[in-house]
Order: sequence, then C-alpha cells, then structure tokens
Amino acid sequence: MKTIQTKSVLKQLFKPLVTFILLLSLASCVEQTSSKKVNVGSTEQTVEIIESVIDLKGKKIGYCTPSLNAPYYQALLQSIQSTVENNGMIFLSADGQNDINKQIAAVEDLITKGVDVLLLNPKDPDALVGVTKIAKAAGIPVFIIDSSIDPSADFVTTIQSNNLANGELAGEWVAKKFGSKKMNIALLSGNAGNPVGRTRKQGLLQGITEEQLRTQGKINLDVKTQAYTEWSYAGGLKAMEDILVAHPDINVVITESDVCVLGAIKAIAQAGKTDDILIVAGADGQKEAIKYIMDTDFYGCTAMNSPVQIGKNAVEYAIEYMNGKRDFPKTSFTAPLLITKENAAKYYNPKALF
Repeated sequence: MKTIQTKSVLKQLFKPLVTFILLLSLASCVEQTSSKKVNVGSTEQTVEIIESVIDLKGKKIGYCTPSLNAPYYQALLQSIQSTVENNGMIFLSADGQNDINKQIAAVEDLITKGVDVLLLNPKDPDALVGVTKIAKAAGIPVFIIDSSIDPSADFVTTIQSNNLANGELAGEWVAKKFGSKKMNIALLSGNAGNPVGRTRKQGLLQGITEEQLRTQGKINLDVKTQAYTEWSYAGGLKAMEDILVAHPDINVVITESDVCVLGAIKAIAQAGKTDDILIVAGADGQKEAIKYIMDTDFYGCTAMNSPVQIGKNAVEYAIEYMNGKRDFPKTSFTAPLLITKENAAKYYNPKALF
C-alpha cells in the first residue's frame, strides 16, 4: 500500500515537471523559427522565413560580389547570407576583389562547387556574360544582383533598385529647390561605362529638365564637368579637389551614389564652400549621407537603394525558382523612395553597416 502511495506522489510531482520541459522545448522551437532582426541597412530589418514547397535543407546558394571594399557591398552580402541561412540553406560566397579576372575565376569556382543557384553582382556588364553561359550549361540558374549585365547573358532576372525613378525623384527635388536660379553642375560618377551609374545619371538629369520645362518652359542648367570616383571616398575627395580648382562657380553637385560624394564633402568644407554648394545623390541612402541630410543644409537628398531589400528579394526569387516558378520579368525593382530632411530620421540607423 505504501509503495502504491509513493508511486502516486511521484506521478503527481513528475507531471508538472514534464509539462514544464515540454513548454520549454516548445519555446525553444518557436525561438528557432521566428524572424530575426539584423542591422544591415538604413533601418533594422527582419529576416523572414520564405515559404517553400520543397525541402530547402542542403540547397546551396552562391553569391559573388565585385568587391567588399564598400559598406554597401558588405551589407548586401550580409543580407543575402542571413536570408539564406535563416531559411535552412548553405551559403557560399566569393569576392571579385574589384578585379574582373578575379571575379570571373571566383564565379567559376562557385559553379565547380555545385551551387543550386548563383547570385551575381557583376563588376562589368560584358566581361561576366561568359560565366553565365557556363552556369546555364551546368544547370545553374543565375540571378543578377544590384548591377546589370548585357542582355546576351543567360540569367533569370535582375534584382535592383529603380535607378531611373530614384534619379528622377532626386532631380525633380533639386530643380524645385533652385527654381529659376541657374545650376552650375559638377557630376560625380562611379566608373566609366557602368550601366547602373549611367541610368542613375539619366534619371537625375531627366528629373531636373522635366521639372524645369514644366515650371519654366526652358532648361536652365550647365553641366560644367563630370569626374569618376571609382565608387570610393578617396576618389570623391580627389575629384572634388580638382573640380573646385577648375570650376570655382559650381553651385550644385549631383552624384550617382552617396559613396561618390562623401569624400567630396571634405574638399568642399576645406574650401569653405558648404554654404555655396548643394549636394544631391541619385541613390543609396547610406547612413552617413542620411546623417548629413538630417544635420546640415548642404546635403539635400538621396534616394533609397536598400541592400537589405535587394538581398532578401534575391533569395526569395531563388527559392521561388527552385519551387518551379519561371515567369520572372527581366528586371525586378524595389520601390523608389526619396530621402530628404523631412523623412530622414525614419530611415537613419546608426548601427547599420550601410
């Protein structure tokens, strides 16, 4: 009788313990499958679990960046990696080290490793065409990320921000700011022949001229010079130093990217011209640029080119492809967005990589 009573007591003690362990285990499972927040862009972003019919475990996603020498490239890589790994897949990356030949070799290495999908951010629109054909022959679908590639390449879609629309928004803004006052423009570009930079530049000038024609019935601007910065702080600094010597009457700098002009600000400040020159960027939304927009009057606006969203979209499209989808448009855009003093605080995140 005593033994039966003892067993009964033990059962009563054991039941809540089992319940507690089960609840703890369930909480652990929920924590593992819930969204995670990462500071990889201008705002804190949630990495979501993407719906898939097929089992993604063991699937390999390869990504080749042209370089990792800029915060944007680092943030884009981290966004892709986080999204890939949080969806149970294997992430393989390669760095082109800002060299076309090295990027080609890096892509070939990813193909050799048998990735299921290749995400490619080409340094050059023509030089990487050949490796896309090699990938197709190996049965590997290619998604172009952030930049562009020649239409002769074998790829599913290009995922990027709407560079033309973003440029138009920035151009329209500066035209309204200047009104009837003539703009003496210095244009800071990335590198010669870059298709993304060309589209951003087209958008900027198109936005300016369309707004001037609409409000004034004429075009009132003078592009004094264009300089290449190689998408770098040092390049922007050197270019702006030369421009200020050759063209002291510059009153506006328009640029294809925040990174092209962040170095130029030092040259403008050293020349004592922060009150005389207005800066307008056609793309990026880099945190340093947003901070300038918030705190100063000389950095007027920039447009959002979110590496977080581009990275997430790229992985999502890759998963959709592996699940059988084939009807992708040749270009897939993120939504255009202009960042000005009025909304800059909403998009500023000091902890972001970019």
